[in-house]
Amino acid sequence: MALHHRLSLWQKILLGIFCFPLLPIYVCVYCLCLKDEEKESERNEATVEHVERGLNQPTYVNASFRNRGFQYSEEQANQNRNKASDGQLENFKVISKGKGSNLSFSNRGFKEDEEDKSQQRSATSAGQKENVQIPSKDNWRVSFRNRVHKEDEVPVEPKKKKLEDKHITNYRYPWDRTSLKSLPIDLKAFEKLDAYAAKVTSNHTVDLLVKELLRYARTDLEKTRAIWIWISHHIEYDTEGLKNLSRVSCDPNDVLRTGRGVCAGYSSLFERMCSIAGVQCKSVSGYSKGAGYKTGQKFSGASTHAWNMVYLEESWHLLDSTWGAGTVSYNGPFTFGYNEFYFLTHPALFIGEHFPEYRKHQLLEPCILQDQFEKLVHCESHFYNMGLLSSLPDTCTVETVKGKVSFTLEGRQRLLFLFHLNKTETPGFMQLTEHGMKLDVYPQKTGEQILQIFAKREDSEGSYDWILDYKIICKSVDTNMKIPKCLHNPVGPSWLSEKAGLFQPSHQDPVIYTEDGCCTVSFALKGQLDVFATLESDEIKMTSDMKNRHIFQTQRKNNVEFRVRLPTSGTYVLCVNVKNPNADTYTSQCEYVIICTKRTVHWPKFPLTYGTWAKHYELLEPLDGILPENSNISFKLRVPDVTEVSVREGKNSFPLSLTDQGYWEGICHTGATQELTVTVCFKDKPNVYNFILQYQVGPKK
Repeated sequence: MALHHRLSLWQKILLGIFCFPLLPIYVCVYCLCLKDEEKESERNEATVEHVERGLNQPTYVNASFRNRGFQYSEEQANQNRNKASDGQLENFKVISKGKGSNLSFSNRGFKEDEEDKSQQRSATSAGQKENVQIPSKDNWRVSFRNRVHKEDEVPVEPKKKKLEDKHITNYRYPWDRTSLKSLPIDLKAFEKLDAYAAKVTSNHTVDLLVKELLRYARTDLEKTRAIWIWISHHIEYDTEGLKNLSRVSCDPNDVLRTGRGVCAGYSSLFERMCSIAGVQCKSVSGYSKGAGYKTGQKFSGASTHAWNMVYLEESWHLLDSTWGAGTVSYNGPFTFGYNEFYFLTHPALFIGEHFPEYRKHQLLEPCILQDQFEKLVHCESHFYNMGLLSSLPDTCTVETVKGKVSFTLEGRQRLLFLFHLNKTETPGFMQLTEHGMKLDVYPQKTGEQILQIFAKREDSEGSYDWILDYKIICKSVDTNMKIPKCLHNPVGPSWLSEKAGLFQPSHQDPVIYTEDGCCTVSFALKGQLDVFATLESDEIKMTSDMKNRHIFQTQRKNNVEFRVRLPTSGTYVLCVNVKNPNADTYTSQCEYVIICTKRTVHWPKFPLTYGTWAKHYELLEPLDGILPENSNISFKLRVPDVTEVSVREGKNSFPLSLTDQGYWEGICHTGATQELTVTVCFKDKPNVYNFILQYQVGPKK
């Protein structure tokens, strides 16, 4: 047509003559094109009318729920498996009654290119010694299967969309350990804003609520913070939805009106409030290691959770207001428990529990695949909130090697730990390190087993918090390693024993192997401490003499030494008990495991010590508490500040001589008496004999 207008009159006449046979075809094509343009215009008008009308019409959503950590009966479990075999429990309606949102069936956010979708499909197909109260693992963060995401309030212009993509910030993976958050923030600077936002009431619409919340918020970060604080403190998880999934609304107005919602409700309300505040925010859906997650499980089917991403300071950041609000237990109410960890969480940490449908939403470089996400060890928020940095192995499923598997946790501060295998067993040795712990586990049966690890801060008097778990696959049991039931972890010397005053241990390893059944353990003492040690065992019935008289204690200045002679071969626990001058009772501050496999070992007990035997006295010989009959026995001991040391056998007395080296020495002959004692006379009472040691005379037992 443009060419036709440029032709002269004669050129038009000639063109008409030569092209006359084609004129009907030309006219038809022109008319059809005109009609298509009219239809396209009508469709655009209808679309605008539909969007406007949809603000006041119901929206229907396909959703399902996954329950994290709830305990079911076998019958309930079978029913649940039948319902969730395709990854969803059931389909039901979610009715949107408000005017403020427009919900759709699919996830908006960043539009994935074909390469992203292809890679995503490929990834999907690939594969102390104290009584403490451990919180029930039934308290879990909750998740909700949803396919609902709120549409953009206003269509984004192409230039603006291009600008957003340009400013996407990808964070390095794995975590660089510098910060728990993707945006440096000063929580103290938020104290006034947080206090104000938490107290704002919700007796109005979403628009009015946002207006009230932003009274003292100026920047996008402050606006986002105020919205986050309000939702985390006022919206409770819809526990009724756990029992009746027939009708659950994820519309922001309904969530605000009822004060409750599922994860899709949390994310849609958060997105709507950010939109009103002028903060770019999107809802993200994907898989989560939340409600219903089992260690090492594979993910398939529909998404199980929803969260948000916000655009602040020229980059995107992640948050989860559902998990920031609290926890819920099976057959129990929702419990508000604010969790700061899920606000602007560093993506390299967020990915440990959240795997989005589209890889761009990971905000990571490089992105990880689904099978990598499934293999990652699941570290709870308490793990990072307590300053822990890493856990090795870094995969959630581990196999034993010769019946043993080892774990190492590292952090920034001193922590106390507990562990359970199969909820009740503790078959292992846990040793505290300066900023973490080391754990050797010896499963007592083959097969798959779950290891749970708990922790709390050094100065905390509360209960331990669950921080992570592993699935252990045991192929064989180490029958040579028997963990005494009387053992209390942690074992061996650590900062905890140093805190009690025990320094410079002779043995750093908590397990001592002895071939002859003898060993000597020593410490340097700090402060005026009273210490003593006892011996325990599960393998034999321990008498009082076995517990106390197979250890002989000697203290020189600020050093204490425990000489141990085992009554028989086997596995024993040496408990070092400490009491400071201001305390009334002793507490066990360091425990060793002593192992002797030589069956011929049978050591006699040490001599009995009386109360007058001072801790700085030293006995060199005889060490056997039972002396042979009719024999000459050599005595050598250091007892300072006395005028006389004698060995008494019945009515007979054998005085010992003081050598230049400060030892009392001499020889005593054992007769037919059954008892032999050692006495001393002090300077202030030279004629009074005080018993310090007692021996038995006769055949060794």
